[in-house]
Amino acid sequence: MAREKKREELHVTVPNLFRCPISMDVMKSPVSLCTGVTYDRSSIEKWLALGHKTCPATMQTLPSTLTTPNLTLRRLIHLWLSHTDPAQAPPPPPPPCAVSRHEAAVIIKGEVDAASLQKLVDFMKASQGNLKFVAHSSSAIPRFVEFFAESDEIRIGELIVEVFDLISSETAVRERLNELILSSADCLSSFATVLRKGNTESKVKSAKILELIALNPESEHKIADQPDIIQNLCNLTTAESDSPAVEAGLSALAAIATTRKARKDLIRFGIIRTARRILSKPDPERGAVEKALAVMESVATCTEGRSAIAEDGECVAEVVRRLMKCSGEATEHGIAVVWSVCCLARDELAKERVAGENGVTKVLLVMQSECTGSTRQMCRELVKVLRAKTTNKSNLAPYETRTTHIAPY
Repeated sequence: MAREKKREELHVTVPNLFRCPISMDVMKSPVSLCTGVTYDRSSIEKWLALGHKTCPATMQTLPSTLTTPNLTLRRLIHLWLSHTDPAQAPPPPPPPCAVSRHEAAVIIKGEVDAASLQKLVDFMKASQGNLKFVAHSSSAIPRFVEFFAESDEIRIGELIVEVFDLISSETAVRERLNELILSSADCLSSFATVLRKGNTESKVKSAKILELIALNPESEHKIADQPDIIQNLCNLTTAESDSPAVEAGLSALAAIATTRKARKDLIRFGIIRTARRILSKPDPERGAVEKALAVMESVATCTEGRSAIAEDGECVAEVVRRLMKCSGEATEHGIAVVWSVCCLARDELAKERVAGENGVTKVLLVMQSECTGSTRQMCRELVKVLRAKTTNKSNLAPYETRTTHIAPY
């Protein structure tokens, strides 16, 4: 009887609401997509990082991949865990702040200092209702953009970046926030200051906001016209011990490196060396590899970029080594880089490095994978260009159009 009772005590039924629809484990950090379905943050971020644009549970196409913390569900899971297994209970949520909505409104309209901003940030984090209250306040966004542009105190800059990050989760006000930030050159300069002097968390959030507001050629040009922003984002990508910082910096650079000037700045600030170092790591983060190759693809669209990549022969070799080794997205970026230096630039040394890494076979493997039509066409052109660099040309003839017999390496 005692043994049966103990077995009953060990059996705990997990409420379905608390399980992540992807991992089926109890959620540690529940976040919701725009479809209303909640997932564990780590699971949904992995899903989105693979290039999926749908909600895993409903298969609806996602107009936005932004996630919103489900604070209510997080508290419920915490309470449940604390009663079933205290050892597994996550840290308790932060205590509710002492600031009321009236006091929050006073802070928004009054003079700003670090102490009052910290209270407002805590107020916004306490609940989704508080966040909406600030985000939809008519004077909040213009005031914070003004404070950010005018203040030279780094702590205030860090806190306002956190406010921007919280507000940007509200789709209804995001366009207004983007518009006001882009209309002020001083505001963009303040982002460069936070990227240079702020703590790592504020640097990552600054990079994400800059990527978020780079919506069209006009906004991309305005950001790219700030060389300090590009330089400090490049510096962020060298933070080898902090993979989220590296990914955030690379992702922002990929979004804004759409002008010739921006690409030349990227080359000047050493992005090719940085990308090569990321690709050469024994076990790099998937997101970092994808973003590094995306930046290189963008740089390779200008003559200077193709020359810089081709001159760094080891970088070309690392790109070839990563083909079919990370993800479909990374492979397509990589093919675009190799095609740019071999077919557009027709660089002989680059062709030799590609051929020396068994590049023809790898390009043929990409051709038989589920790649896009444009990537497949680049692969065809690469095979033709690389044939001259292969010692046994005759063996390549049947591979040009028939590739299904090749086994994965």
